[in-house]
Amino acid sequence: MEMAWLESHSRALGLFIDGKFVRSADRQTCNVTDSSGGPVCSTVCAVDEDASLSVSSGASGFKAWSALPCHLRAKTLLRLVSSLQRHGQCLSELCDLAQSPSSPSALVRLLQYYSGWAQLRDSLIPDWTPRGVVVVVVSDDCSLYSLMLKVLPALAMGNAVVAIPGMGTAPPVLLLAQLFVEAGLPAGVLNVVTGSVLSLGSKVAQNPHVSYVTYSGNKKDGEILCRATAGMGVPVSLSLSLGATCPFIIFESADIDSAVDGVIETAFKKNRECQWMLCVQESVWDSVVARLKVRMAGMKSVPLLAEGDRKLVDAAVQEAQQQGATLIQPCPPSSSGAAYPPTVLCGVAPSCTCVVTPSPGPLLPLLSFRSHGEGVTLGNHSPHGQAASLWTEDLTLALEAAKSLSVGAVWVNSHSVMDPSLPISGHKESGNCIDGGKEGLFQFLRPSSSPPLPRSSPASVDYSKFGTAASAAIIPEGSNSSSTPRSYLQYVGGKQCKSESGSSVCVLAPGGTVLAYCPDGGRKDVRNAVEAAIKVQPGWMKKSPVARAQSLFSLAETLELKRRDMAVSLHSQTGLSLEKADMEVELSIAQLCDWAARCDKERGGVPSVPQSGSALSIPEALGVVGVVLPDSSPLLSMVSLLAAAVAMGNAVIMMPSPKYPLPALEFIQVLQSSDLPGGVVSIITGGRDQLTQALANHSVIKAIWYWGSMEGCQFLQHTCASPLKSLWLHCQEKDGGRDWAQPHASLQEEMWRQAVQWKSVWIPTA
Repeated sequence: MEMAWLESHSRALGLFIDGKFVRSADRQTCNVTDSSGGPVCSTVCAVDEDASLSVSSGASGFKAWSALPCHLRAKTLLRLVSSLQRHGQCLSELCDLAQSPSSPSALVRLLQYYSGWAQLRDSLIPDWTPRGVVVVVVSDDCSLYSLMLKVLPALAMGNAVVAIPGMGTAPPVLLLAQLFVEAGLPAGVLNVVTGSVLSLGSKVAQNPHVSYVTYSGNKKDGEILCRATAGMGVPVSLSLSLGATCPFIIFESADIDSAVDGVIETAFKKNRECQWMLCVQESVWDSVVARLKVRMAGMKSVPLLAEGDRKLVDAAVQEAQQQGATLIQPCPPSSSGAAYPPTVLCGVAPSCTCVVTPSPGPLLPLLSFRSHGEGVTLGNHSPHGQAASLWTEDLTLALEAAKSLSVGAVWVNSHSVMDPSLPISGHKESGNCIDGGKEGLFQFLRPSSSPPLPRSSPASVDYSKFGTAASAAIIPEGSNSSSTPRSYLQYVGGKQCKSESGSSVCVLAPGGTVLAYCPDGGRKDVRNAVEAAIKVQPGWMKKSPVARAQSLFSLAETLELKRRDMAVSLHSQTGLSLEKADMEVELSIAQLCDWAARCDKERGGVPSVPQSGSALSIPEALGVVGVVLPDSSPLLSMVSLLAAAVAMGNAVIMMPSPKYPLPALEFIQVLQSSDLPGGVVSIITGGRDQLTQALANHSVIKAIWYWGSMEGCQFLQHTCASPLKSLWLHCQEKDGGRDWAQPHASLQEEMWRQAVQWKSVWIPTA
């Protein structure tokens, strides 16, 4: 069947733009090959003109698609379900032929799930609106399922999509695009352009009609895409599952036979989106190794994905053996060739290259641990945080270990179970976006009360020198304090202190006179704040929601007691009338109470899944969050963002507006009088660029919320691609500033979602 479809296109597939196939005679082509290297078909290498046409078509399609009532969009997606069921065999064969295997039944489940959300968007997600034209980019080695996990929710929420598939996924995606139009999708709502993924992604992102770019694939290409699009004013999110190392942990209380069966099923696949690391408790090590030898006997060599992979596999095995590892193999590897036998590397160290940066091929590192806690620590050793598989018959142990692992999905006594009803959130270096579940829909929406993000062209930024210039109006240490206004201290680790530089900067009143001096903080101050934060944040996160709520209520009560002083500070610093300044303090108190009340209300859920068993969807703290505060509403904006982050269990390092730092510095007295643990909140003043640079280059900081210049936004997009951070960026020069005094429900929801990451836990019952 797939041959008939390919032959109908003369095995030369064009681009899919504006509801039809487009193929210009002067375009270069790429050949798609099967597992033996034989030709399957050719695809067009799109150029700038094609990229522009696809986005223009998407902008027109978005107007028609987003204007439809929800039930009509849902109806269109449901029609595609029946079409996909009719053409499922053709699609499956096409995926297999192009070496991108995907299950049609899994795609049908995706369609059914997201057609339901298309129907219910306005009733269950009010006050949110689609972004516009969304670009979905996947790397050459990414699956069709991963691409459609982004395309379908984007369409369901009312966006238009420009899909840029990898080489293997291009033929099935083009077939799906044709089926979409035949099912009634308006022309232009889904466009597919093929060619070089990275160059196309950055070219399409340059178009001013593009509102959002999301990528799925390997980390290297994701970093390149982030840096190539820095400064364009378009948000970019990454799902970096490919190449991630995931722990497969077998505790002594596990059913060993079932656990080893699970290892064999998943660890040695030719096409797999993650690499596994087998961690076994010492007391059952011999039993697991013996069963592995029995199960692996007679297994055939696994074809490698690329010719150059053989050298990488040989080098990884040689290094592991030099470090003392022993091998379990069903047969010796051939001296050369594009296949390699399944291999277990027994007794490797956690620092071994095959664990930290695994090579391609059927290699499985095997490590041991003594206690349950050591097993979790070993599982968290990887810089990646995509998923983990736990094997134990002790439910309490399973839940405790699942909660402690820094990964986005935990499978208990199972592996690789997927369903769109549960969110997939990459932790650490595995991504900064959420796919799946209701939680994954919000990346394709914006609050209705917020205007679309303004677009821009990249500025000329020297990334190596950004934030290195000295702050203006510095007052050296040792100046005559008796002849100068008050000098403030910053707040680090629960204590007031001077900056490490020993210098201060002038704070000016609205009339231009020197009002006060505040510390000129820098990299060392940020380092000290992070060190204090990482000591207390795990304990703060583990506190009950009720305990965190009490701390926020305590802050609100203390702020009420200092209400007059805070209002006077706002008045003298910003020029606001005392009445308006008092109102800002009142709103700040209300924000603290509001977030205190939310602490025990937003707790995830237990979604219904088609598989037997139960599943949990759990929001978790990000860790340490850096916040570069806006100039507008200096007290209210700080309190709102502080409360949102802290309520969810994060620690925050706050950089007040250099223009209006005094309200934040006066708030230090409120923090000191509350029962909030020292180190959960630090406040550092100084130059915005200098402190932004320090935050961006600290590997422990997990997220940065930024209000500042276009150059600052561009620097963060470029720099925070590695180590990867979640970014929430606002250009004060263009977006006009948020109205902090109007707490719209969708804006509160947006803040909460920026403060958490998600974890899914699967617990089978049969």
